[in-house]
Amino acid sequence: MSQKLTPRIAVYTGVFDPVHLGHQDLIHRSSELFDKLIVAVGINPDKKTFFDIHERVALLKKVTADYPNVEVHPFTGLAVRFVREMGAKIMVRGLRTLSDMEYEFAMSLMNLNLDPDIETVFLMAREEFSHVSSSLLRQIAMLEGELSRFLDPQVQTALLERAGVRRLAQNSPTNP
Repeated sequence: MSQKLTPRIAVYTGVFDPVHLGHQDLIHRSSELFDKLIVAVGINPDKKTFFDIHERVALLKKVTADYPNVEVHPFTGLAVRFVREMGAKIMVRGLRTLSDMEYEFAMSLMNLNLDPDIETVFLMAREEFSHVSSSLLRQIAMLEGELSRFLDPQVQTALLERAGVRRLAQNSPTNP
């Protein structure tokens, strides 16, 4: 493990199925902390995704287009390997709840054992996003609930289309 890693590059890994405003807030805040932020879209073998990896990458590229220091890449395999391949020293993770903290703490210790050069930095979710999860948003979409407070409009449209919802703007102010 002789590759020189830089603490000015960070990698934010996740499944992002779909990317929501909580993820976007974390991306925004991380992009201000590091010279370069790589958003790494991965595959979790324990999760069945709504969108394939290429669709998730495309949605993330759309919602991060205004950030010149943010790149979006797909990855497979161990996150710490991908972080090292990117030359980064920092892995960014978001925390919403105590259960997140327990899971993320265990994962960070395992990652530290797998690659002691990679550090994990945790950012707390803002209160307005602490209850938001992609799985809940998929359920809301399938039941035709209101999503605009949680998703970028482009992501909302894609999610509703994938969920088979015909009335994409059901609760839109322009819809009587």
